[in-house]
Amino acid sequence: MTDPLSQTRRREIAIEHLLFKTMEYVEDRHPGLLNFLAGSLDHLGDPADAPDKDDEAVRGIARGMIEGARRQGVARD
Repeated sequence: MTDPLSQTRRREIAIEHLLFKTMEYVEDRHPGLLNFLAGSLDHLGDPADAPDKDDEAVRGIARGMIEGARRQGVARD
């Protein structure tokens, strides 16, 4: 049996991969998605009500994901 923390980490890795590939695919076929997402980041925040709440850290992760999708792009075979 897998512990919940490991399962959560694996799920996060899988979701991040699928999201990146979806972003790359859509941006390739409909340019502008990544600019649209980047423009939405002012509205992104950490919904936690805890001392470690950090809206800018959440936006930084999102910015990194957008920039990663820009760099990676879609490989053409």
